[in-house]
Amino acid sequence: MIRLSIRTSRADAERVNAALLEVAPSGIEQVDGPDHVEFALYGAPGELPSLPEGEADIAGARVQVRGEQVPDDWFDRWKRFHAPVLIGGTVYVRPPWEEPTVRPGVKEVVIDPGQAFGTGAHPTTRMCVELLLELAKEGGSLADLGCGSGVLAIAAAKLGFDPVSAYDADRSAVAATVDNARANAVDLERVERLDLRSDPAPAADVVTANLMRPLLLRVAELLRDPPRALIVSGLLDEEADEVAAAFAPLREQCRMSSKGWTALLLG
Repeated sequence: MIRLSIRTSRADAERVNAALLEVAPSGIEQVDGPDHVEFALYGAPGELPSLPEGEADIAGARVQVRGEQVPDDWFDRWKRFHAPVLIGGTVYVRPPWEEPTVRPGVKEVVIDPGQAFGTGAHPTTRMCVELLLELAKEGGSLADLGCGSGVLAIAAAKLGFDPVSAYDADRSAVAATVDNARANAVDLERVERLDLRSDPAPAADVVTANLMRPLLLRVAELLRDPPRALIVSGLLDEEADEVAAAFAPLREQCRMSSKGWTALLLG
């Protein structure tokens, strides 16, 4: 097994990711660094895209490419990376190989990340769930933009939002969300592919968008029906003011920060 890593700047991450998905439809691992994003593809020799070691060009962006042999214990180490997390004392997100928890008032969300997605441990996901907890009393419809493995959509449904829809441009994300919703006995009204670069966000009372800055700015540009509440994340702290301003007339209601990442509640 080979791990092919492609490292790029955060500014170029969105277009590099889109280009890689064209040749890796089964999914890509993403690791966020302080000033870069690393994408990784796994496969046997001959199965991976042919990219030169060192500096290369992908979708007009300069990237650093490195291939390395995966150790025999890779799968066990990968599983340890996806640890369970209790969010806001109310939502417990765990992968299926971790033991379930039985705690009064705690809603369990079981997420199989595959090789392409996380299970909710990233600061941006945790903060989005915490902001969902703030909105759960009002409930209403919810649309999750860039659903990934379905963490936010499934958590929202378990918190009482209804109907809940999930959207992603990545086919593997749509498939993962469908599978995880079924595993959690959650009924999502829609789980569909949607290109947020060209299509406006669907209307809903609450919208979650855990995306990168360039795509969030595009969502703001195309937004036709401002929601009652909008949760945005995937932002570095220094990017938050620009993104908040882009969604005017929605106003900032709450800001959370963790490990250099920011989540905003706008309304």
